[in-house]
Amino acid sequence: MTFAELKRRLTLYERLMRLDKPIGILLLLWPTLWALWLSAQGQSSYVAIWIFVLGTVLMRSAGCVLNDLADARFDAHVERTRNRPLATGEVSKKEALVLVLVLVLAAFGLVVILNKLTIWLSMAALVLAATYPFTKRFLHVPQAYLGVAFGFGIPMAYSSQLGWVPQVAWWLLLANVFWAIAYDTEYAMVDRDDDVKLGLRSSAITFGHYDVAAVMLCYAAMLGILTGIGRWMHFGIPYHSGLLVAALLTVYHYRLIRTRSREGCFKAFLHNNWVGAAIFAGIFLEYRPSWSGSF
Repeated sequence: MTFAELKRRLTLYERLMRLDKPIGILLLLWPTLWALWLSAQGQSSYVAIWIFVLGTVLMRSAGCVLNDLADARFDAHVERTRNRPLATGEVSKKEALVLVLVLVLAAFGLVVILNKLTIWLSMAALVLAATYPFTKRFLHVPQAYLGVAFGFGIPMAYSSQLGWVPQVAWWLLLANVFWAIAYDTEYAMVDRDDDVKLGLRSSAITFGHYDVAAVMLCYAAMLGILTGIGRWMHFGIPYHSGLLVAALLTVYHYRLIRTRSREGCFKAFLHNNWVGAAIFAGIFLEYRPSWSGSF
């Protein structure tokens, strides 16, 4: 194989793993970082941070390849996905399966140095990631399942720091489920017409004319749960300021999605990175010793 051919293959694998579109990594990473900072009270080690950051990249990449393997016969008929490497035949299913195996083994190599509970939870996370693509065949709101799959780094982060998973971790996971339903409904609104033709299910189809209202209610539920967590943990101005910024960003999302244009819905979906970042900034600043007072 020539260098040019090797470079072309690597570029195809990069596209298959969506490394050229990092929004999925960020949406998976922010809740994990929320949990890592909360569980360690802002004192997480650099080793733990790198394990979870790299693990997030690897598992999101593996999840994208698994998703394309499951949807290969559908992607060719959807405007947004018809040029994906598996849909076009540029990458074979055998190559994709080998790539998934490599990514999963690499991720497991990171987790194996953590405690036993975290290792067991990582196996559950793998099952969730592997089965999510098939939920679009039978669940009316597969985005809820996605929220659990994308948020499973939360209990893993808590278990890695504490050796167990406290109740607050499950509340944080529930907040992430509502957030995932919100942002992935915006994403599903882009593909709604194609999904209807193919007989696939999504929250955008299930919610119908109430899709915009459902998105905003899910944002409100997410922010409400996070506010409750903050009150329970006696957090002050920095944390609640982060939530306020996140709330203002969701209002901007309403302006983007209210006309249901593909461009506006996709822009709102991408913009959720800043929602996650604002919440993390509040958590990060809450643990800085220079801040004091209560909300």
